[in-house]
Amino acid sequence: MSLHRARRRFSQNFLVDRNVIDRIVRAVDPKPGEHLLEIGPGFGALTAPLLERALNLHAVEIDRDAVRALQERFPADRLQVHCGDALKLDFASFGTGLRIVGNLPYHVSTPLLFRIDTASRCVRDCHFMLQKEVVDRMAAAPDTHDYGRLSVMLQYRWQIEPLFEVGPGSFRPQPKVWSTVVRMLPYAEPPHRAKDEAMFARVVTAAFGKRRKTLRNALREYLSEADLARIGIDPQLRAETLGVEQFARVADACLTRLSVSSG
Repeated sequence: MSLHRARRRFSQNFLVDRNVIDRIVRAVDPKPGEHLLEIGPGFGALTAPLLERALNLHAVEIDRDAVRALQERFPADRLQVHCGDALKLDFASFGTGLRIVGNLPYHVSTPLLFRIDTASRCVRDCHFMLQKEVVDRMAAAPDTHDYGRLSVMLQYRWQIEPLFEVGPGSFRPQPKVWSTVVRMLPYAEPPHRAKDEAMFARVVTAAFGKRRKTLRNALREYLSEADLARIGIDPQLRAETLGVEQFARVADACLTRLSVSSG
């Protein structure tokens, strides 16, 4: 593959390791007729082998030079390139059964994951290359160093499966961090559904926004110490000790208290 100048403002690190590319394609295992979307294809290192097996592919790319190169390299009836920012993409507009693949730009990976999270009902699966520490946070268990808001919000709707790590030498230019390829599978139904998902998100944000504080203090505008104890949550605990099911329970209690207060 010919090398192209990476643009710092797009946080570009081109994947050049053929073995890693092959492992990603095997993990995705695309088939003809499936609904695939690649985020950040760059100049097509992963796009080409995906197309060999999937035959058709959508791609979203913000770099206009890369868009032109992709359009020149691949026929339009096989690769449909959308020039723009993936953070502004309406993923639901691609229909259901969407399979999303990508070496995500590391500087926007977290907001992009949250945007994809909102479209989980139209997604069949995701396979992403991300900074290792981001995947560690995505997959973290409660009461561990990496567990936080990202862990809870994604694990509410997704099964997170880290697949394999990738060293800096697999990219040009080389990043200063290791990467991990991760698989995300949306639950058909969240195993611990909150009655109001907007309230769930507000509670999780509030709890981790003051993560050094106890739940009694971090959530005092939502629930009293007695309210927390009533639903079996120790008010002296901190946010990182609660699992998804417990956060759903707290959110439901907030909703109940709100309805009582307004009733």
